[in-house]
Amino acid sequence: MKQIKYIIISLLLACLMGSCEDFLTVQSPDQFTSDRFWRDRDDALAGLAAAYSKLEAATNVWDFPEVRWPVEAFREDLYTMGADALTYDNWTELYEFTYTNGNSQFAIYWRDNYRGINYSNQVLGNVPEIPEENISEAERELIMNEAYFLRGYYHLKLLLNWEQIVIRDEYITNPNNLDKALAGRSETWDFIISDFKKATALPATRSSAEMGRATSGAAWAFMGWAHLTRAYEEPEIKTQQLTAALEAFEKVQGYRLAGDYASLFNGTNENSEESIFELQFTDNNANGANYRFYIHRFIGVNELSGWDEILPNSRLMDEYMKEGEIATTGRYDSRLYESVFYKCDYYNDPVAKRVYGYTYSDLFWREMYDDQGTYLGIDYYNKPSFRKYMPADIEGLNADYFSPNITLMRYANVLLMKAEALNELGRPGEAIPLINQVRARADMPPMTGTTEADVRAQIEHERIIEFPLENLRFYDLRRWGKTKEALHAIGRTRFDPAKHDFFPIPLQELNANGALNGLVEEEEEE
Repeated sequence: MKQIKYIIISLLLACLMGSCEDFLTVQSPDQFTSDRFWRDRDDALAGLAAAYSKLEAATNVWDFPEVRWPVEAFREDLYTMGADALTYDNWTELYEFTYTNGNSQFAIYWRDNYRGINYSNQVLGNVPEIPEENISEAERELIMNEAYFLRGYYHLKLLLNWEQIVIRDEYITNPNNLDKALAGRSETWDFIISDFKKATALPATRSSAEMGRATSGAAWAFMGWAHLTRAYEEPEIKTQQLTAALEAFEKVQGYRLAGDYASLFNGTNENSEESIFELQFTDNNANGANYRFYIHRFIGVNELSGWDEILPNSRLMDEYMKEGEIATTGRYDSRLYESVFYKCDYYNDPVAKRVYGYTYSDLFWREMYDDQGTYLGIDYYNKPSFRKYMPADIEGLNADYFSPNITLMRYANVLLMKAEALNELGRPGEAIPLINQVRARADMPPMTGTTEADVRAQIEHERIIEFPLENLRFYDLRRWGKTKEALHAIGRTRFDPAKHDFFPIPLQELNANGALNGLVEEEEEE
């Protein structure tokens, strides 16, 4: 992937890969340089690099954190907006469920995923035409299968966020073919699963120079997630889809849980044994590379030199402490301390000084005065803030950039999704050992309970505290039919699943795609 990274930002692609006003289309390089592009293996890799470049808007230093987390995380029930985040109306709309189809953040999310689809379709349409003397058949097949994986991934992200989307299965060269209607969910699931199925022919491992490029394990894992989600949406084929999900998860081989949970997020254990598909970042900006960002500022609170955008709420903190101090360490679940800084004996240990060489109260304090200005002393307050995705040391905290890799699929997720599929198939006894693997890494004893209801509740508990900030919770809640229950429970009663389980089609797309004109009128009537 590091090789791919620098291909992405090459001057050639910067000149050739332009964009037009429709989110679904980007001008093709071969339209401008048919005699100079798609000639050989290098051109194929350059096209593939462009397809990778749209993963999670990762090549945009601002869009990556400021689109991904507001769009995906702010509608979950585990966070509160920090002081600075509240100054952005387009973010606040997402958190308060007051957005319209003109919201800029999910419009960018829609746009970038369709641009990724467009680049993937260019690869799929043009690489087969490269003369055989200019590319080996093995390399051609590899690049094609990666493009299928990426096209499936982009469609999956869209379908997880919109009730219906436009399937783009070919690169469009004729503007008259731009208008296309929304597809039904069943049809779209078939399409996504088909692309992931083709991608399972990818190699199981990658060389060090190819880290970050898709593997067969990634294809099987995402295919399993697609089947699992679909199983709840289509009750008439639930057993079939759960069985297919289980079969896919069983193909995810060669991975294991990393010993140190915190290391997966602080940049010290990149491309670990747990990582199945990982977004590659670097602080190196040689030759104009732009795979770096400021996640320590976005995630961090102002007491830790951050921007105070997103904080754990009491719902999340309560879940961490739900089982009590029963870990083998004598404390709460270790994921609490590895994910959150908060006021407690662990972080106020005057010898260990576990908050970047300080105690928690060294940093989280303020002087107190009454209305007359009389000094009242020091308030050592408790403001839970995320440690997850923060640097491991003070040097990293003080650096201008902090760009750890971001894991988009890891083995812990596969284990818990596999346990869920087994349990829903009436096999809780087989699910429990998988759950206990995840618990053991967190220094927790085996779960109690043996029934399907027990396992279902335990899986929800584990997923809440295993994946904060990984933006899986809302998809979990919707899969289980619990979005309203969860959000209303924390006082966010404006949430209406009929309106907010999925985002509306962005206004720009409604205006650009003639096949969706009826939806424009429908929005205006509302």
